[in-house]
Amino acid sequence: MTDDISTAFGPLADRAASPPEHPDRISLAGLERAVEIGAFQQERGTIQRLRFHIVVEVLSAAEEAADDVDRILSYDALGEAVDTELAAERLDLLETLAARIATRILAHPLAARAFLRIEKLDRGPYVLGVEIVRSASEGPAVDTDTPRPLVVYLSDAATRRPDLGAVLDDLAGQGAPLILCLGRGGLSSAPVPDANAEHRIGLLQIDQNAWALAARDARYVIAATRTELTWALKNGRVSVWAPSKLVLDSFNAPGRVTGEALALWLAEEFRAERMICLGGEAPASDSIEITQLPAT
Repeated sequence: MTDDISTAFGPLADRAASPPEHPDRISLAGLERAVEIGAFQQERGTIQRLRFHIVVEVLSAAEEAADDVDRILSYDALGEAVDTELAAERLDLLETLAARIATRILAHPLAARAFLRIEKLDRGPYVLGVEIVRSASEGPAVDTDTPRPLVVYLSDAATRRPDLGAVLDDLAGQGAPLILCLGRGGLSSAPVPDANAEHRIGLLQIDQNAWALAARDARYVIAATRTELTWALKNGRVSVWAPSKLVLDSFNAPGRVTGEALALWLAEEFRAERMICLGGEAPASDSIEITQLPAT
């Protein structure tokens, strides 16, 4: 594995001495992007520079008479894979980012193997980095089969309905898997002078309410990540969203912590069939059909 990576990024003479199964390659070197990434607390809210080097073994062979851009894997696809994964959500690890970029590149039918080196440039008087190699047969294609959910926002009053279980059973019977979203509820709403602290406190309050609701019915599952939400959708489970991790790891999540705003954001992220607000104040949306119902 290490020799493969060294050969991929090394001189052409090294590759000629030990030719790979697919000798034709395309590369992108020195692409820099400034993003928020990192597992340490001091890295949150801080923009860091990353440098990307990508080499892809391709199934198409260069031919003298086939000067047709549609018959090759475009260089643009490599940069687009980087930008798409950087925009998807905030990540802690370069390893995770590299694996996701490789998976996206290898979804292209002409990509056979992908070599990635990602360097973090601003963590000290040195360059940190990871290098990976992946084959098209090693990982799943980019998932496009996740069912579209019905997102249900429950106000504090709605969570106290004695018939809430029956209401949710009726909604679950309409065909789309449910994602339940909550507000800050009856917990303390005393103002906090620091905006970042207030933001996190609000998210934690919603997390607490989510766990309390999920504990009422064994059929409900807590979901805090995209992976957990996707699993629940594919398996027809009613998920109760604990938002703090997904919101803090996303670049486009709303900065104001209200249950309704977060529920709409999640509905848009998962291309929901529609959204129902049981109580609260339904937000405006041009892309999601929203129904306002009384809390009780």
